[in-house]
Amino acid sequence: METKYLLAGDKSIVVEFGDTIDEEINRKVINLMKNIEESSLIESIYEMIPTYRSLMINYNPLKITFNNLINSIKNIESNLKISDKGEKKVVKIPVLYGGDFGPDIETVANQNDLTIEDVIKLHSEVEYLVYMLGFTPGFTYLGGMNKKLETPRLSNPRVKIPSGSVGIAGKQTGVYPIDSPGGWQLIGRTPINLYEPTREEPILLSAGDYVKFTPINKEEFEKILSEGGSNQWDSQF
Repeated sequence: METKYLLAGDKSIVVEFGDTIDEEINRKVINLMKNIEESSLIESIYEMIPTYRSLMINYNPLKITFNNLINSIKNIESNLKISDKGEKKVVKIPVLYGGDFGPDIETVANQNDLTIEDVIKLHSEVEYLVYMLGFTPGFTYLGGMNKKLETPRLSNPRVKIPSGSVGIAGKQTGVYPIDSPGGWQLIGRTPINLYEPTREEPILLSAGDYVKFTPINKEEFEKILSEGGSNQWDSQF
């Protein structure tokens, strides 16, 4: 599909690479963003928001005109440097599966003729691509989940889901970074703070990262939680 450049208000454009959820398309989105960040064009841009298949660019019209911005981005795109697939950042996220923290794990198991142990194994053996963030600060939309785990959303969403809850909705899995409403099937919880406004980098994960879930027990969960939900947990166990 030919790249589209779409007007989005008086100081934003959307660069659209396709119309499907696809890892190759998303890789183009992330790499365009990184290439722009490394260019002089970044001085005229307020922020960039990557999605599954497009990149929204909010720019300063006092520094660059719409046409000059389009031409500059097209030039960057034509010389786009695609990162080696092997060069990826994998963030390990510990999860306590089932029990009170994963009240829907049995539903997921029954829906797919699996045992709870099967669900845990299938869910934690994959490196998931972070396609995009949204809904709430740091909410991760992850791709690559095993088809055997696909489960519909809840017919009646919960009013409040605790932060750190790991859920499944259709073909996707993700983590709720803050307390919020939601309709995903909850299978576990992480003690890691994916969103902490007082950190230098408030949001732990970025689009283009990979996530690897690691099962932990209640004692490990409590230990990480007591130490402030640090993401440096993996050196402890």
